[in-house]
Amino acid sequence: MGVDKSGRVYVVGAVPLLHPEVQTVQEMLEGWRNQQLCRNLAHDTIEDRIRLVERFLAYTNEFPWTWTPAMVEEFFSDLRSVKRRRQSTIRGYQNALRLFCSYVSDPDYGWDRVCEQRFGTHPAQVFFEWNTAMHVQDNEQAPTKRAFTKRELQDFFDHADDRVALIAASARKGWLPAYRDSVMFKLAYSYGLRFNELRHLQTVDFARNPHAREFGRYGLVHVRYGKAKKGSPHKRRSVLTVFDWTPEVIGDWLAYGQPNMDDGIDLFPSERGALVSEDTLLRRFRRYCTDLELSAGLDLHSLRRSYATHLIEDGWDPMFVQHQMGHEHASTTALYTCVSNDFRTRALRRALDATIADALSWGEESS
Repeated sequence: MGVDKSGRVYVVGAVPLLHPEVQTVQEMLEGWRNQQLCRNLAHDTIEDRIRLVERFLAYTNEFPWTWTPAMVEEFFSDLRSVKRRRQSTIRGYQNALRLFCSYVSDPDYGWDRVCEQRFGTHPAQVFFEWNTAMHVQDNEQAPTKRAFTKRELQDFFDHADDRVALIAASARKGWLPAYRDSVMFKLAYSYGLRFNELRHLQTVDFARNPHAREFGRYGLVHVRYGKAKKGSPHKRRSVLTVFDWTPEVIGDWLAYGQPNMDDGIDLFPSERGALVSEDTLLRRFRRYCTDLELSAGLDLHSLRRSYATHLIEDGWDPMFVQHQMGHEHASTTALYTCVSNDFRTRALRRALDATIADALSWGEESS
């Protein structure tokens, strides 16, 4: 027996199996991998799902054709209460395992017939609406997550620059990675980039903006690894430069930093020539936040939140901000904006002043 490239079972012979249970599971996983490849899902996504199924197999110590809803409840109760996994993580795990159960229980793929023949039973769907987490709202981020205030952001950037100068002055190794990470923090904020968008930038991704010649050759950046929809390639977009200090940061890095780390076109190479990992940048980010005693709720994504928030506070058109962020809907951009109380007060004051002025002018006209 084997599986074709679409994940369907076919018979190749009547050779008896030495370990039929183990081999059947491996064939199921191979078939599911093929089925997901047909859907054009990313290899990393597929492998993560395969590992999750293997983890569930190890936890239950049962094979898919003997799984029950009770095993589902026990597994996820442990993840939630003992390991403190978040709602979104739990739901993602459950969705992956539900898809696997749907695959092996679908008669079109033939696993029901194989299991009936070999084990006298068949796999069934054990993930239902009543025993899995619900997705009931668009925004599931932790309530502690927030944007930087402008003062906090300036202190953070200044501290990053100070660390580069301190390491360089002490003649110790590490000033170049510290310099690289400082530039990455600034560009993540300058263009409102996700980490994966940031790490894939290359020196050839910058271009002139004919409507903003003062930025020179750094008038815009082409983002080629934007967030993809399911089964689709990465979404591309162009982000316009809006801060006058951004070109200087990029130009300085290309002149004194990037050539000393790599002779290729990757903008932010690691010390070993590969792309920078998120853990590497996150460790430095957290260390700087600790040094500055910044309150909880700040993470790498806070730089992107801050970009949207500060543009809105400074009076930029919400539609422009939406396009810069790469969002299809304004409601998504609204989830990123964490405007300050001062901004709300100013907006309210402007509205009240306009209302009072209109009322007074109307009264003068009436008289």
